[in-house]
Amino acid sequence: MGGLGLASETVTDHVAVITDSTACLPEHLIQQWGIKVVQMQLQVAGRVDDEHRFERAELVEALRAGQPVATSPPDAGAFFWAYQDAVSAGATAIVSLHISSRMSATIQAAHQAAQQIKIPVYILDSAVLGMSLGFAALSAARTAAAGAQVQRVVQAAERRYKTSTELIYVDTLEYLRRGGRIGAASAWLGSAFSIKPLLTVREGEVAPLARVPGTRRALARMADLAVERASGKPVDIAILRFGAPDERVEEIAERLRARMPEIQDSLLLEAGTIIGAHVGPGALGITVSPA
Repeated sequence: MGGLGLASETVTDHVAVITDSTACLPEHLIQQWGIKVVQMQLQVAGRVDDEHRFERAELVEALRAGQPVATSPPDAGAFFWAYQDAVSAGATAIVSLHISSRMSATIQAAHQAAQQIKIPVYILDSAVLGMSLGFAALSAARTAAAGAQVQRVVQAAERRYKTSTELIYVDTLEYLRRGGRIGAASAWLGSAFSIKPLLTVREGEVAPLARVPGTRRALARMADLAVERASGKPVDIAILRFGAPDERVEEIAERLRARMPEIQDSLLLEAGTIIGAHVGPGALGITVSPA
């Protein structure tokens, strides 16, 4: 764990929770739990801006047209002002949890900014992204809202992101290859077009999980894997889509509802444009997170 040590906590801790936009948290939950989200940067055909300022349809069109698309972490200044706002709001400590350092330099920018902040900042490298990160931020924020000491808030976040599973379907590995995030799945480049890859996040990187002939079989296999990961225990589930047809999303949701009565909370979300830039149009993901 980065940041300052876990000493000097008090019974009067007021802990602020900060994450980045790869957490894919919906706005109503951000507002409900007072989570601050620092925006990643997206570049499409020469235009650079916060990722939430880009329309998904615009990015899908650019990707399919082969236009230049690139992503970058927030700069240290964005983190500084997020941290400073927390201080101004009365925070006595900050828990800042972020996308895997093996996928992004976001953590480095957070550390740089934290050096200028007068309260403790606990910077956590989640080694994940998407709603594995999002559920961790929610657990941290709920724990903080209950008045817990900062160490308990850190532990709540760590438990969530260490036990969550990401299952990812992509139509093609090409977009991960372009963005340099393909990891060990590079061994599958050049597979037949009809063979669809299922991926996960392991040790902070995208990793291969299974190769399945055809989209329909691949989605069925992904649902099977989600059920296996849940193991009949209470879980929260998120389904993320990026340019995927409605019927694919509905089929996955129906399969999970029918086979996982142990689901506590379920979310159907649009993936952020940063994640979309790497997984490409047609991608679907399932997050399984023990409740």
